[in-house]
Amino acid sequence: MTIRVLEIIPTLVRGGAEKQLSLLATGLPRDEFDVHVNVLTHSGPYEATLRSAGIPVTLIGKKWKIDPAAYWKLQRSIRRLQPDLVHTWLFAANAYGRQAAFAAGIKHVVAGERCVDRWKVWHEFAIDRRLARKTSKIVTNSSGVRDFYVEHGLAAEKFVVIPNGIEPSPNGTVTRAELLQELGLPDDAKLIAAVGRLWPQKRYKDVLWAAELLKAVRDDAYVLIIGDGPQRDALESFCADIHLQDRVRFLGQRDDVQEILPLLDCFWLGSSYEGQSNAMMEAMAAGIPVVATDIPGNRDLVVPEQTGYLVAIGDAAGMAQKTQFLLNDPQLAQQFSQAAQTRMRTEFSVAKMVQRHADLYRKVVL
Repeated sequence: MTIRVLEIIPTLVRGGAEKQLSLLATGLPRDEFDVHVNVLTHSGPYEATLRSAGIPVTLIGKKWKIDPAAYWKLQRSIRRLQPDLVHTWLFAANAYGRQAAFAAGIKHVVAGERCVDRWKVWHEFAIDRRLARKTSKIVTNSSGVRDFYVEHGLAAEKFVVIPNGIEPSPNGTVTRAELLQELGLPDDAKLIAAVGRLWPQKRYKDVLWAAELLKAVRDDAYVLIIGDGPQRDALESFCADIHLQDRVRFLGQRDDVQEILPLLDCFWLGSSYEGQSNAMMEAMAAGIPVVATDIPGNRDLVVPEQTGYLVAIGDAAGMAQKTQFLLNDPQLAQQFSQAAQTRMRTEFSVAKMVQRHADLYRKVVL
């Protein structure tokens, strides 16, 4: 029996959930799963990845927060396809997609909660609770996300934790010397990077304060901010205000992040909340020691004193101090590097992520 699966997600931009959906959809065995994707709001780079793998993609074109026309279009799309299972990802798709699937008579619906969504207010949690009653299972990528939603009234038995899958680091075509030359940095530079969208969740001001503290104790450390977002102008101004232009490079959105990661000496993540950071997992897979905030999601990835360090939210001094330990002790950094790679390879592979989803889909449908 072939199981027809419809994956519904708000966008196909370069984001963690979007990447995991792409890896899952292209990785499910074709002799057992017929996979389709509906994009609720707008497309992005992952559409090309899906289409090149022969996976049909339908754009619904939701334009407004409350958009009845998009809802009816989505419901008609589901009725035409008649999937055996619908899997929705993130709040907009969880809300529109589940309701439309139920209305279209779909019996097997799986939702995806990917992050500790502290931005949600009472009515959004109310929607989550109401739709969860008819939802077969809710997939989360970390125990922290599950615990967060259980605290907000969702039934614990609904949840299945399936960690993100990380691909092996590619063989890079960019050398460290070439990267240093591109950035105008000296040959002995120590490279630290933070990767992600430039918005409040990521607490990039803490990262810049840590860079400022590190500058006070050594003259060879440089911080690369990779990504873009609504806070970029403000962060660049703040960087200038504290005289860090010589030590910080804003690289914007880049397509070669996975090639840059193996060239780093340390990876930083200062977020106040996460689901499960793909960027940090990719850094660990590349063998880069990490210094990250002690929050749910990060705790599932980082083994303190073995693969990296965890510090309190906002602890810029702690972030700088732990980084100094790693930069001053190459042997310790190498131990962390090997342990991080092993952990990602054995516990967080794409193959395991796909297999766990396939097992869940079979259990729900059959």
